[in-house]
Amino acid sequence: MQFKGQSDFKHTSKARIGVLITNLGTPQAPTKKALKAYLKEFLSDPRVVELPKVLWWLILNGVILNIRPKRSAKAYAGVWTDEGSPLMVHSQNQVKALRENLKAVYGDDVVVELAMRYGQPSINNALDKMQDQGVTKLVVLPLYPQYSASTSASTFDAIAKDFMKRRLLPDFRFISHYHDNTHYITAMANKIQKHWDSHGKPDKFIFSYHGIPRKYVDKGDPYLVECEITSKLIADKLDLKKEEFMTCFQSRFGAEEWLQPYLDDTLKAFPQKGVKFVQVVCPGFSADCLETIEEIGEENRDYFLEAGGVKFEYIEALNSDVEHIDMMANIIQNNIQGWSIKQDIDVTVEQFKKYS
Repeated sequence: MQFKGQSDFKHTSKARIGVLITNLGTPQAPTKKALKAYLKEFLSDPRVVELPKVLWWLILNGVILNIRPKRSAKAYAGVWTDEGSPLMVHSQNQVKALRENLKAVYGDDVVVELAMRYGQPSINNALDKMQDQGVTKLVVLPLYPQYSASTSASTFDAIAKDFMKRRLLPDFRFISHYHDNTHYITAMANKIQKHWDSHGKPDKFIFSYHGIPRKYVDKGDPYLVECEITSKLIADKLDLKKEEFMTCFQSRFGAEEWLQPYLDDTLKAFPQKGVKFVQVVCPGFSADCLETIEEIGEENRDYFLEAGGVKFEYIEALNSDVEHIDMMANIIQNNIQGWSIKQDIDVTVEQFKKYS
């Protein structure tokens, strides 16, 4: 087996710290063909769908990939921008801003790259770019505040798989979650407060998170607990009373039980309970994407209004807000403490002076 390396590698090259920012991914275009390729990669991940491999292969290739790509392509076409998918645009803006933030502190000693777990830019390609830039120490920040095996662990799997093919492995730190990080909680609370300052407070405030099958939590996944903690910390920061807010879950798929309460069912029932004005925020999404723009901002809004609701507002994700970038930079800085690039360079150079 040939391990990945650099044919022109120089042991006296400048070493750097690498920061890899990752998110879920997006299709290359809002077309049936592009969606089929993206969904096949995404839904083939055993971390995402925990069913017997042969059974799921038959369901995925015999049914889902023949039906869902066309429907999903239509939804993506509705949110696509001139620059590309919202998730990709926001992610690129985040990485650009984070580079500038860290450069002001570390100069060119820190390299920041973006990768998507599924689709492009791939984790493999991002790690190739970092290797070419002399990265010998790597910190990975998946932008999933709440840990789940289907997101954070899947990202770790992809990186570990890539490392198995490399000759030189970097020192490695992986940030698996930040659901209770003070800077994250404050940024979310400030975002909500600014919205309230302009639009007022609702009858009911909803924290909505992407759902996962209930059985994952029953087997030890901490996702539900971390979502509840995030909601409570943000609510406390905003002085929300217990009866003024609730946590819901969206985007369920298939017939089995997922985390409840379901957002769509909750919104449909609210008007009959006297709740006429609702606001929804999605703290688990670091960037707006199809699930927030179309599913929350349009589909679930329609459920509420058609059931008799009067006013529905979705509060945008943190995206590339300054507080969000500062939060990322703070997490990164905390995780690269103790890594001295200058010392490593001096030792390497002296070794070669002595033995060359």
